[in-house]
Amino acid sequence: MTSFDTSPTLTVWRALLAVAVVFVMLATTGWSAVRDQQAEGARELALAAWARDRIAGHALPETDAPAYRLAHFFATLTSGQRFALAGKYPSVVGNLDGAPVTLRYHANRVALRQAAAVEKARAHDEKLSPDGRDEAQARHDRFRSLLKRKRQILAFDPSGKGRAAEVFGDLDRAARVSVVVPGVDTHLLTLERSKRKYAAPVGMAESLYGAERSASPGTRTAVIAWADYTSPAGLGMDAALGGLAADGAVRLNAMVGALPGTSKVSLFCHSYGSVVCGVAAHRAPDRVADIAVAGSPGMRAASAGQLETGARIWATRDGDDWIGDVPHMEFGGIGHGADPVDPAFGARIVSAAGASGHSGYFEPGTESLDNFAAIGVGAYGSVSCASADSTCHRGISGGRNG
Repeated sequence: MTSFDTSPTLTVWRALLAVAVVFVMLATTGWSAVRDQQAEGARELALAAWARDRIAGHALPETDAPAYRLAHFFATLTSGQRFALAGKYPSVVGNLDGAPVTLRYHANRVALRQAAAVEKARAHDEKLSPDGRDEAQARHDRFRSLLKRKRQILAFDPSGKGRAAEVFGDLDRAARVSVVVPGVDTHLLTLERSKRKYAAPVGMAESLYGAERSASPGTRTAVIAWADYTSPAGLGMDAALGGLAADGAVRLNAMVGALPGTSKVSLFCHSYGSVVCGVAAHRAPDRVADIAVAGSPGMRAASAGQLETGARIWATRDGDDWIGDVPHMEFGGIGHGADPVDPAFGARIVSAAGASGHSGYFEPGTESLDNFAAIGVGAYGSVSCASADSTCHRGISGGRNG
């Protein structure tokens, strides 16, 4: 007698059911899986072609080579050769740590135009579901927005939900660079918002850049909206674990290490972004002078000392931020450790007066934004501590280059 579990008939039905599930998923997501595979496949093809190509008789460097080697490679090329590579391999050059930043901006404009054309076609594809066409239109609109006003796109990858990074200011000339590291649900469609502008990565960075220029007009500063990692989708299991933070930390340190010049760097890490920064801290490049967290669920450490970094650790949280009700603990890999605004943690606790809720820390007019700007330009004496005893100033000068 044939076992039901091994019945050929059952096997056929299982196969048919699996196919049906796939088709239902494709129908309800607008063939997003197919699109993601196509986008990822196109990038893999570009990387394979890059590996085989040559310029001026020399092989192209490996894309995972150290940033200094890649910088040396591009320095040996003529301007025409650099731009020819960017035009031929925009998805490679635009995301290559060590390539000149202005060349990356150019390459990503080429990649954005190509991606916008793909989404424009998809938005009118009758084979897609209405939701799929709507998503394609939204992505097309976002890509066109990123192409406006000569925006400086440092990284761009349309595969999956997408990743990107945008620069405000002159990164090549900056003496101080601030990096905004956002939290959950960060992807290309949430990169910027017309409503609640300062709750999205681009709005956060733009607001911080304006505040830094106001705080110290003579300081050459630049701010990066760094949404170039895969963040958790919502408050599910990924948000309670550290896997995505670990991957993000590697990408963050690579980007910071490849920045041009000798600028001091400050990291401003919101929500799950503070988990990324906590994991990145012990291997962060020496140029990272400050790590500031806001609305943090934890930094995967029991104390600031456990972060093993020479950077100053700053923390803030508004009184009505719901993250304060989340248990700050870690057990079996779940949870992110101690609360950074607990005095026992050892961070420099700064005021968030005027901020509202979990996403209001970069709103103009808030003390949290003013404090971030002071930290970003090195004006530590202008930082407002959360308590009257000014303990957040301990051991540092108030100079602008401290």
